[in-house]
Order: sequence, then C-alpha cells, then structure tokens
Amino acid sequence: MIDLRSDTLTKPTDAMRAAMASAEVGDDVYGEDPTVRALEERVAGLLGHEAALFTPTGSMANVLAVGSLVQPGQEVLCESSAHIARAELGAHAAVGGLTMRTWTHPRGQVDLRAISAMFAPDLGPFFVPTAAISVENTHNFAGGAVLPLQDLRDLHEYAVGAGARVHLDGARVWNAHVATGTPLADYGAVADVVSVCLSKGLGAPVGSLMVGTRDAVAQARVRRKHLGAGMRQVGILAAAGLHALDPAHGHVERLADDHAHARLLAEACGVDPATVDTNIVVAHRPDAPAFVAAAESVGVRISAVGPTAIRLVTHLDVTRADAERAAALLARL
Repeated sequence: MIDLRSDTLTKPTDAMRAAMASAEVGDDVYGEDPTVRALEERVAGLLGHEAALFTPTGSMANVLAVGSLVQPGQEVLCESSAHIARAELGAHAAVGGLTMRTWTHPRGQVDLRAISAMFAPDLGPFFVPTAAISVENTHNFAGGAVLPLQDLRDLHEYAVGAGARVHLDGARVWNAHVATGTPLADYGAVADVVSVCLSKGLGAPVGSLMVGTRDAVAQARVRRKHLGAGMRQVGILAAAGLHALDPAHGHVERLADDHAHARLLAEACGVDPATVDTNIVVAHRPDAPAFVAAAESVGVRISAVGPTAIRLVTHLDVTRADAERAAALLARL
C-alpha cells in the first residue's frame, strides 16, 4: 500500500530514533530540558526571532500564536480554506474567544484588496475590531501553494500601517524555503509570530513550535500549561526535530524530491504539474469519495478533502519508485 494521505504519516528514520534514544533530557516545566532549549533556540534563530516554544501539535502552536496577537472579542482575518479556519475544530473560538472573517482565493494567496476592504479598526462598541491577519505558507488546501515573498512583505507593510499584526502558519514553510530558495529568516521577517511543524515533511514523529518575541513566548508558555501541555522530559521528542534540522542529515534538502514526486502524480491525475509548487496535489472530481475508495482497492491511499476534491501528499516514506507506481495506478483509474 502506497500511502499518500498526508506527510504526517512519516516515520522516524533509524538515525532519528537513535538521536531520540540518546537525547539529554531534563524537566521542561522547570525549563531544564537542554535538548528542548537547543531546539527552541535553533528554530528561533532560523526564522530570525527572539524565542520559540515547543508544542506537541501544530494546532496548539497556532492557537498559542494567534492568541498572542488577538484578544477575546477581537478578530483575525484569514483565507477561507486556511488551516486555522477549516481544520482546527474551532479551537481559536472555543479556547481563545476570538472570531474570524475570511477572504477567498483559489490558490490561498494574499488578497490585499479584499483584506483592506474587510479590515475593521476600532469603531467603538458595535463592531469587532481586527487585531491580526493570518496567512499560511505553504497553503495546505490550495495544493501546497507557495505565497510569494513580496506579497507577504506587502501584507506586513499594510498591517503595520493599519495597526494590526501578522501570524504566519508556517507548518510547511520548510517546503516553501526549498521550493523557492527564500531564506527562512526572510519568511520570519514578514510576521510577528510564526508556527512551524516538524512532523510533516521533516519526518519527526511529533512536535511543532511557536516563534516570536521573548514576551510573546513567555506568555504562550503559561497558556500552554492552561491547555494541559506542561511536559517533562520532552527532549526525547525535541531531539527528533534537531536531527531533522541538522544539514548533515539532509531532511530539509530532500524535500525537493517530494516536490518532484508530487508533480509526477499531478500529471497522472490530470493536474498541470506547473501548478504544483511543493508536495501536495489537489485534484477536483465529482466522485471524490468513490475515487478514494477505488484508489485504495488498487493499493494507493489518498484523501477526500471535500465532496469534489481529492488530495495526494508526498513525503519521506514515498520513494521515486512508489510515486511512479502510484502514478500509473491512478492514471489507469
């Protein structure tokens, strides 16, 4: 079975498992886990920010990041298929007491005209004020689309002028970095807070980070405990992230292979490979659930991400041979 449902399916390599087994650990609630501290410092440095906070999940990193910018009763603007709006089970409202309004773009891109039309300054006690704008790079449900750096810079400039702040959901920002050659620090510079994930293309078994100022991270550390995520010898998990980010192991650079495999699958599914920026292919079919079942019957697992949309995601555990075989089977279907 070739499993293309998500890049979250990756399993740690033997070398990563060895790094986890030998990790130096301490009690992270006391701030005494040296491996966690090293990971947090490493990721903050890569993105050009002051500090970072290790979290068990990307959704928690996003809740903490957005919550550091948006108070209860305020709103965040985002694209309508953004992960924070569509795939986090309303956590931002349930936990953070905030609301969302959205613009729509078929490729999940920044639309400054729409954003400026929606933006609500503090107009008194009758209107919800806009506190932040959230963007996702790469954009999951837009087929792993990369948001151009200049668009992000323009958005940040607009937000500063409007008195709002920017959240970057960078769960797959590593893919954007590899696909475009844009330094990670350049992506970090266009946002007040960033979330990144280690357990997708990088292959770690678990873990994400919220990145921002020292004050924002200190406050998020308290809110993380509110959510029940006071973790102890979690360096065993953080070691996987450090291993994945070490250039000697090639986990970041090899994402280019995933991108090439995705373009091969796109062509097999009738999607223009030129529209596939990274490792995600979204194809539209009127029979999405039935097609997913048919694909599994011939040995390929994919996902339905809507009644008329299917998604295929390449990752560390999908070889070139796997991609070629899956492409042939899907093309036949």
